[in-house]
Amino acid sequence: MSRIICVIGNKGGTGKTTLSHMLCQGLGLLGQRSACVLTDTHREPLSPDGRRYVTADGRTPEALQKIVTKLRTMEGWVGVIDGGGNRAEVDRLLDSLSDIVIVPFRDSHEDLRTTLGDLQTFPHAYALPSQWPTNAWQRDAADRSVAQLLGEYRDRLLHPVASLSASKLLLQKQIPDSLPSNLGNACRSLARQVMEILEIGEADAEQRARRDAPAVSVPPAAVMPEGYASTARH
Repeated sequence: MSRIICVIGNKGGTGKTTLSHMLCQGLGLLGQRSACVLTDTHREPLSPDGRRYVTADGRTPEALQKIVTKLRTMEGWVGVIDGGGNRAEVDRLLDSLSDIVIVPFRDSHEDLRTTLGDLQTFPHAYALPSQWPTNAWQRDAADRSVAQLLGEYRDRLLHPVASLSASKLLLQKQIPDSLPSNLGNACRSLARQVMEILEIGEADAEQRARRDAPAVSVPPAAVMPEGYASTARH
């Protein structure tokens, strides 16, 4: 059975869309099949060309339900629902559809206070420090703030995703032919954390990818599920 992850949270500007695509890219790099599902009505769908994952347009309730229903029938897939848009009612819906929730937050007390409320609201949510400072002094100060305000939820805190300017490349409608190695490393690191929570082994993912690869070249529409865009390169 497939797994569904939603990236949500009541605080804007935390990088939900960026992290959704980074997670899917990392899953693909580790051999895990995944789909990034758009729900923000203020964004346009991105081309799947050059990505390690498929994309799906779930900007209407009907389309989202159809995608989730389809994903649940697809063995070995991971669906990542981008809950960007800061809509509390949508967050509650996505939480009900998912296996785990990821709540990203940035280095500010406002973000931390909002994240504390989200962790209390969504019992199976994990908090993810996003765009985390790389300067040693700033990082130490940020980590102390997290320990102070979110310490009681330390078992639901993921390792930080550092601030990385290259991450915006994944949000281009058409991504470059090659991506920086530091971006790939960051995507893999994030994906490994999530795969560990979901108890998905890298070897299992790679074995499934090899097993399910088509033996001959066929048109993408023939091998991808209905409603999804196809990947062009692996």
